[in-house]
Amino acid sequence: MANSSEPSSSISFTSSSLISNGSTNYNIPSSSIPEPRANLEILSLNKLSTNLEKLLADSDSESNCNYSDAEVVVEGISVGIHRCILATRSKFFSDLFKDGKSKYIMSNLLPYGNVGHDAFLVFLSYVYTGKLKSSPPEVSTCVDDGCRHDACRPAISFAVELTYASSVFQVPELVSLFQRHLLNFVDKALVEDVIPILTVAFHCQLEHVLTRCIDRVSRSNLDNVSLEKELPFEVAQNVKSLRSNSLDDDEHTVESEGALREKRIKSIHKALDCDDVELVKLILSESQITLDEACALHYAVSYCDKEVAKMVLDLNQANVNLRNSRGYTVLHVAAMRKEPSIIVSLLSKGAAASDITVDGQSAVSICRRLTRPKDYHAKMEHGQETNKDRICIDVLEREIKRNPMIGNVSACSSAVADDLHMKLLYLENRVAFARLLFPSEAKLAMEIAHAQTTSEFPGLLASKGSNGNLREMDLNETPLVQNKRLLLRMEALSKTVETGRRYFPHCSEVLDKFMDDDLPDLFFLEKGTADEQEIKRTRFVELKEEVQRAFTKDKAELHRGLSSSMYYPTTRGKNKSRRYS
Repeated sequence: MANSSEPSSSISFTSSSLISNGSTNYNIPSSSIPEPRANLEILSLNKLSTNLEKLLADSDSESNCNYSDAEVVVEGISVGIHRCILATRSKFFSDLFKDGKSKYIMSNLLPYGNVGHDAFLVFLSYVYTGKLKSSPPEVSTCVDDGCRHDACRPAISFAVELTYASSVFQVPELVSLFQRHLLNFVDKALVEDVIPILTVAFHCQLEHVLTRCIDRVSRSNLDNVSLEKELPFEVAQNVKSLRSNSLDDDEHTVESEGALREKRIKSIHKALDCDDVELVKLILSESQITLDEACALHYAVSYCDKEVAKMVLDLNQANVNLRNSRGYTVLHVAAMRKEPSIIVSLLSKGAAASDITVDGQSAVSICRRLTRPKDYHAKMEHGQETNKDRICIDVLEREIKRNPMIGNVSACSSAVADDLHMKLLYLENRVAFARLLFPSEAKLAMEIAHAQTTSEFPGLLASKGSNGNLREMDLNETPLVQNKRLLLRMEALSKTVETGRRYFPHCSEVLDKFMDDDLPDLFFLEKGTADEQEIKRTRFVELKEEVQRAFTKDKAELHRGLSSSMYYPTTRGKNKSRRYS
């Protein structure tokens, strides 16, 4: 019989257990079954955990089995939740749900930082089931084939998000678990990748992790500008204090003598923060400081608006292959930022894509090491914008792979280059068609060429709404001004086509062919008889498919050509430490 002193919720057994096997029942003494009560409790808890996990799966589906009574919108995606479970498991949610709402926005729940959709699902899974799921590899690894994924940025970022969620949503046992994960990253990761760990440790008051991070950063050669820009103010001051304590008297003297120089460098950086490139030029003219001494291009590429960075580049006073105190070129820094227009601008100015860092990383491997498979392999339909991460990788890979360019874009179609208007007509239509099929890539090429700043010449697409008048002009505009305007437009479009030809050669070949053959007629799909219109539509679909095959061919060729270790230097040092302070 059960012990009367035990709680009513306990599972109790008689002196023997009844086990059924088919039609025969066996009475087996309880002494022959090892710890039946503990085993049944474990089985019951596992079953309960499994059943509760189904609630999460049902919440994600659109079936009639969705029993969630509230939702949290994360990264634009609605996640169904069960308030009774969350309120029981977390004081944060217990207090939150007192407002009676049924819909919450994740960004409004967080005082700072970010928790993504995938991290929130892993967090919910633990709250519901008591079991911690493995991190999904598509969001916690990178696409660098030479990386072991033990300390790359996606792995760190995912752990940081889970730590942050566990802290803000007040699940202390998870906070303790993820503290240990973060500590494992600190000594393995690049010092730049320690910054997000330090930041979450500071905000979540994880003292042990914070101390380790501060020690790592203070021993590194991370410059003071990065400290001030990327760390909380009090942490940056702490790091500087630790560093100053290690300086001897001679170094203090040198530091004092360089105070004026540092002041001028800071004035350049402040001018860049204000987007005032004219002030930068004035400071340069009135002092003996150069852009290179101030690492101004590195600074602009890291922290300023992309247009400001390109304006500094266009001053043509900075060495695009200069290395900073960390041994990074400007292109390495641009790869960390992952802004395609800056990367292409640097390459067009002669930045070397093959330069590697102290630990053997090229710009493309840096980019790959920062990119999640989920983002890189995201499927894009025709007309949708391509993920920036992927464009950066594609552009850098193409730059490494490409052969020296031959010929001039303006000579790509001599049949239509007899006069200025025909050249412009050709280029406008070619760019228009590229924009139709690959909007992100075409937009990037036009950005690099500053094509948006020039006035458009009516091409075939534009002429459909202008009664076929391809040579509309302002009657108040003199021929000299008009020619100047058209020449500027032609130069910008030529550069746009050149950029496309440089990074997507197979697509460019296909576009060349159809521009010379039957493409112009395809723009007038509504002209002609019904049969002619049907033929044009069929040909248009074929052209889109052929361009897509060419684009796929570009990618396949890149991957074949980049499979050797010379393009992925990290593979050579795969079994040895590659981390430097």
